[in-house]
Amino acid sequence: MLISKGTLNDIPAIHGLITELSIFEKEPDAVIVSIDSLQHDFLKNLFDFFVVKVNEKVVGFALYYWRYSTWKGKSLYLEDFYVQEEHRNKGYGKLLFEECIREGRRNQCYQMNWQVLDWNKGAIRFYENIDAEISTEWYNGTLIL
Repeated sequence: MLISKGTLNDIPAIHGLITELSIFEKEPDAVIVSIDSLQHDFLKNLFDFFVVKVNEKVVGFALYYWRYSTWKGKSLYLEDFYVQEEHRNKGYGKLLFEECIREGRRNQCYQMNWQVLDWNKGAIRFYENIDAEISTEWYNGTLIL
């Protein structure tokens, strides 16, 4: 098992995992991003990511970008965090998450933010076990442009 910074060559595998994640989150038709657009946006530095590889195959990823909080300052936003089901409960997710924490600290971030679905009890337990605050006060807003 190896955790490393993602590269342009990892984008096709990440796209496959994003599709798996959408199925897991009961939104199989929601993914409209293409491999080409992911590659383009990666080269434009719109996001970065870490991968978990087992026998050189990508089995998990954490995709993040920088955001700014007017109250707290620079933040790392963890957009997607996913490990394939057959590779869960082996500590890969924890190591991947910890790498994101280190990345935020290396970049002088005040905080790391993410979302979790209210029905994803396994993920909620994972976050609670690391003493993360899971807020239920905020509603998400989206406007399709």
